[in-house]
Amino acid sequence: MLRVRTYLIAMALSVPGLVFTPSVHSRAPIVAQQDPRDVYIQQQVTAIARQGQGRIGVAAMDLDGGGQILVKGDQPFPMASTAKIAIAATFLKGVEEGRFRLDQEFPMMMRVRESGMRSAAAPLTAGNLLTAQTLIEMMITRSNNEATDGLLAAIGGPAAVNRFLATAGISGQQLDHTMATLVRDDGAIDPARVIDVRTSSTPRAMLALLAALDKGNILNPTSRAVLLGTMTRTTTGSRRIRAGLPAGTVVAHKTGTLSGVTDDVGIIRMPDGRHVALVVFVTGPEGHRAHDGLISQITSVVYNGYLAAPSSPLGSPARK
Repeated sequence: MLRVRTYLIAMALSVPGLVFTPSVHSRAPIVAQQDPRDVYIQQQVTAIARQGQGRIGVAAMDLDGGGQILVKGDQPFPMASTAKIAIAATFLKGVEEGRFRLDQEFPMMMRVRESGMRSAAAPLTAGNLLTAQTLIEMMITRSNNEATDGLLAAIGGPAAVNRFLATAGISGQQLDHTMATLVRDDGAIDPARVIDVRTSSTPRAMLALLAALDKGNILNPTSRAVLLGTMTRTTTGSRRIRAGLPAGTVVAHKTGTLSGVTDDVGIIRMPDGRHVALVVFVTGPEGHRAHDGLISQITSVVYNGYLAAPSSPLGSPARK
């Protein structure tokens, strides 16, 4: 087990750029007044968001230099697969508490074809046994739903995730469905017009979760390194946040996609070592390709805007 833990730490720390040691502050900076830099960024982001035909929520924060922006920051949006960050974090907290191990095997949970009246939750059956480390890799990097539902079943379902979020002080985010149920019921409502608080997050809440992960407030260094290291290997959504960043920029992120829903959330490493958290939730009828373009435009504005240090003395020095 010691060799497994040593390997996982070394693997995560070997990722260039995002070195997973907490910053000198235990919490993200509290901003009393927007810096002119942030006002300018928010104006640009708002203009891009207005190009969409549905609801678009954005949150961003310079986690080391202070300052943040919010567009529809307190409005719930469908999380889709971005919910997998909280699911993985809940399991890793269980590892810290000695209830699980990363080399422990759990079954993938496969959706069962339904006949007759639908149940509230899509029925599942156990599939192949895989280690928790493999399930986390699959659910984050490839957004595999069966792996996610396997890990979700192991921790005790959505209620366990919601308890973890509440304990972490994350308000405005909740999980109510398995991935199989989300996929089965996809398209039942128009997310651009109807605000559904089930399996949803406000941009502010997702930003708070990312900031807490970055600062080491909710997971120990080993668990934090595993989760954020895995997020740097995400292969989905290449036209979203990654497309708005210079080549080679390190970003730990997770995408989410449903009918009329295109999400991407993550932590970007800036050239001077600062970390910028970014949340973009897009809904609307334009299609995922158009949504991808909006996300990449917003990312570019946020990245270029936060290249400059704040003009007022907020936050901490850049990370080295």
